[in-house]
Amino acid sequence: MASKGKRVTADCRKFPSKKKCTLTISGSMTEVYPMAMAHAVKSHGHKNTPLFRKQLRSTIK
Repeated sequence: MASKGKRVTADCRKFPSKKKCTLTISGSMTEVYPMAMAHAVKSHGHKNTPLFRKQLRSTIK
């Protein structure tokens, strides 16, 4: 069952990208963060590093 926490959104348009990606992921932070990380790594070639995790988390509103 999904968490009933605060609804957040990860929007690729808020993060610089050569692909001009428009993907938006919404849900609880526990749902959105891992999906956004997987997307960033697979689709955009980012590395899962502490610095990138911090940057990604700051774009989730």
